[in-house]
This record gives sequence, structure tokens and C-alpha cells, in this order.
Amino acid sequence: MSTRIRSYSKINLGLAIGPTRPDGFHGLTTLYQTLDLHDLVTVSAKRSTATRISLTTNHPFVPRDGRNTAWRMVEQCLARLGVTAVVEIHIEKRLPVQGGMGAGSANAAAALVALERELGEALAGVERLKLAAEIGSDVPLFLLGGAVLGLGRGEQVIPMPDLPKTWCVVAVPSVGVSTPATFKDWDQRRAAEAAVFSGASTSGAHDAEPPKTVDASEEGELGEGHGVTRAVELTSKPQIDKLHELSLAYSSLSTPTGVSLTGKSGDSRSGTSGIVRDPNPEKKRDLPGENQADAMNDLAENTLLALVRTGIGSDGLQNDFEEVVFPQYPSLRITKRQLMGNDLDSSAIYAALSGSGSALFGLYRSERDAKAAQQRVQSSVASSDEGIAVQVFLTETLPRSEYWGRMFAE
Repeated sequence: MSTRIRSYSKINLGLAIGPTRPDGFHGLTTLYQTLDLHDLVTVSAKRSTATRISLTTNHPFVPRDGRNTAWRMVEQCLARLGVTAVVEIHIEKRLPVQGGMGAGSANAAAALVALERELGEALAGVERLKLAAEIGSDVPLFLLGGAVLGLGRGEQVIPMPDLPKTWCVVAVPSVGVSTPATFKDWDQRRAAEAAVFSGASTSGAHDAEPPKTVDASEEGELGEGHGVTRAVELTSKPQIDKLHELSLAYSSLSTPTGVSLTGKSGDSRSGTSGIVRDPNPEKKRDLPGENQADAMNDLAENTLLALVRTGIGSDGLQNDFEEVVFPQYPSLRITKRQLMGNDLDSSAIYAALSGSGSALFGLYRSERDAKAAQQRVQSSVASSDEGIAVQVFLTETLPRSEYWGRMFAE
């Protein structure tokens, strides 16, 4: 007997990079969204006197040992449960490997869910999320599904109100984007900006110039043909971005509804998704009544929908990684433009880089518009002489209810 799980993918609807933290990681604020595209993960487990794990896959580049996130997840879960078992894992890869869609992290979460079903025993909700964060920054989101706000390194997760199902096209160019190198480039740019600003500020108040407005079509870094004013983070008052506004709105909401993801509330009970719910939420309510809590929920949902609908630039969602990735890989900028389109009647609601890449995506009002975008990207690749292959997928966003309702592929 075995358990077969659909291991879904994700995109980052928006991503803001914060300062480097004491642990060496950058603080991030990101808005995840799960997609219907998936791998298949099959797990069989039988209790035994000793643990033995084996992993098979149909993809030559997927590790078959302890380097694999699904393997590590199973190994650590067994250890925390105090169980020894013979476990067989098979991963049927349908998603690109290291394409920026969270496939490896999703495989780990799927392996955990399947293992728990096989054993008839599960970790507590807080422990599941803690283990997931140790395996990888993107793993916890796959224990929630749907629209998820990610904080910290992305591993601190807050479930958001679900968006309506939306048509999506994902393009994955065969370009290897190094996330550590991208962060390094980001830091160098911030340091250079700070040095320029510091030099200008010490030359005298009369000589100081206001922050420069850069024509992004000239610089090729800050946007798609818009003038953008960037204030230097370390020396000027930061502008509150939309993702931060969203995090404040929904973090406030999470307390009165009794949802805790920190594990600091004491005793808890967990739902299927691993969300930990305080058994005595009334004791923690800071808001005086259900009406105000409902109003907060409306605020969070309306803010989320507005972010996706308003789309491009500083007034909506954006991905800070585009500033450093696009100059290094100009073909990715071209692919984004193809996803966006020029026809106002059929152009994307929103298009962006997902995470640090190389995956890009567009969201569309109809299947017709999505198919037109898919064709634009495919035609652009066919006519290009750069020799960069691009996988193009037509799919839909996956709300939380469907994420869990369709996860078991039995």
C-alpha cells in the first residue's frame, strides 16, 4: 500500500528584499500563490526495527539520497516521531528542476503529508511548520496552500484570503540564476547607493540633490519604462510598500481569529494544513467584537485583491529581484514583456519574475488571453537566435480549499 500526493507549485506574486539580518540572511516579505501545476510524490512506509529510506525518480538531475529535500523530510519526521520504518519514495517530476517554482520544497511537504498518512501518526501543527522551515524556506507555504504571506526568510507563513481562480502562464527559461549571487549583487548596489548619498549629504545642505528619478527604460533596472524614484534605505525614511501594508493588515487579523504560527501559545490543536489554532482564542482578542474582526478580514482581502489587480510598479506588487536579475539576463526581461503583451484588451493583469527566477509568470482575465500569451512566448523563443530554451505552461492559480481537496491522487 502507498500514498500518492500531488505536489503543487508556487509563484511569488510580489517580493520585497529587506536589510541583512544578524544571521546573515536577508529579511523578505513575499506573497506566495500556489498553482495547479504539480509533480507526483508516492510514499510507502512500513514500521520496522530499523529505518531504511530509498528514493527513485524519473528525472536524472534529482538527487536520490540525503541531498533530496523529500528524503531529509522523511528522515527528520521519523526521528521526531520516534518511529523506525522502511520508507520508499518515488518522485515523478513534471515541473522544471530548480526553475523557481518551489518544486523541491513542495516535494518535501508532500512527502511529509504522505508519510503521516502511511504511519497513521502526525507531528503537532507547530512542530510540522518548524520542521518544514528547517528543511527549506519555501517548505512551510506548502503546508498551507493558496495565497500565503511569507516573512523572515519566507519561512514565517500567514494564510491569506484566497484569490478567485485566475488563469496563469508560467515561462521557465533555461537560465541558471544563482540566488546567493543575486543577493550579493543587490547588496553591492545598495552599498553603492549609500556611498553616493553619503558623499552628497556631506558636501553641504545647499549642494545636496534630491533623490534622482531614473528613467527605467534607460537604466533597464527599476521597471518597465516608468520613471522611478528610489530613496536610499539606510539614510532616508523608507516608503511603506504594499506588501508591508498587507502584512500588517493580516497579522493583526490572525490574532483575533485564534490562528498562531509561532508556537508560543502553549497547547494547540492542528488542522490538516498544519495551521495551529489556539484552543482559547477569546483570551487573546485585542479587538472588541466580531464586527471589527470581520472588518479587518475585509481590509486584508480587499488589499490582497487590489495588489493583484493594480499590478505593475510601486503602486502595486513588484519583485525587487528584477532590479538585479534583468540586467544580468536580458532575455528574462523580454520574456516578461511577452507575457505582459501590448493589447489592452488581452494583456496580462500582472506579470513578474517569480522569486529570483528563472521562472516568470503572467495572470490573465480569461483562458483566451492566457493562451494568447503562451503563444507569444513560444513564438518569441522560436524566432530568437539566442539559443535559450523556454518551457511554457498554461495553468490556473490554486485556492487553499482545492489545494487540500485535490492533494491526494488516489
